[in-house]
Amino acid sequence: MANDLTVSNIDRQNILNNLYAVAEIQKSIGLKGIEFNGKVVLLKEQVAAFFEVTLRTIENYLASNDNELHQNGYEVLRGKSLKEFKLAISEQDVPETDFGNILKTPQLGILDFRAFLNLAMLIAESQKARVLRQVILDIVIDTINQKTGGGTKYINQRDEEFLSSWFEEENYRKQFTGALESYVSMGTAKYAIYTNKIYISIFRENAQEYRRILKLHEKDKVRDTFSGR
Repeated sequence: MANDLTVSNIDRQNILNNLYAVAEIQKSIGLKGIEFNGKVVLLKEQVAAFFEVTLRTIENYLASNDNELHQNGYEVLRGKSLKEFKLAISEQDVPETDFGNILKTPQLGILDFRAFLNLAMLIAESQKARVLRQVILDIVIDTINQKTGGGTKYINQRDEEFLSSWFEEENYRKQFTGALESYVSMGTAKYAIYTNKIYISIFRENAQEYRRILKLHEKDKVRDTFSGR
């Protein structure tokens, strides 16, 4: 599977066609949206807020990847469908900031969860999308391992707060490496040495041994197999 989902349409589609993996990803993220026609959908404004990018950025991706996104659940509502959707919004507790002035619009684009994941695998400007792409790949590998009777090397990633924990862990890691850079007079080996010291203190085993136990690939990050808790 390609490391960079932003450049591989085939790998993106392979993931999106795996409905079991998509369901597992949806449970892990716990994304809140609008109930409509038996599924959860999102407005462009909600997607932009989630990925912390501008609405124009989302619209540009929708325009430049129109066929792919329509194939995976992006839909433009008009006429009767739009009236039904506006009614659904009025019956649900959806903050007005999420939908702005849509009550007057003649058409409206909505994304179901597959289309949302599709966008996550396309957006290059968002740190949150980058992290989500890693989560997607991890869970897909996990579900494949389960289906084939193998073991799983990713721990606690179905926790509903995993994504926020991951962001917190990324910040802690930057602080940790920054402190080593500023205050420890060693070569680059200091990062591996002190990472091992942390794993020994917490898990009573070093990172190299943990890598062997889980049979991680040489390029896998040991810290990425934990939820950051």
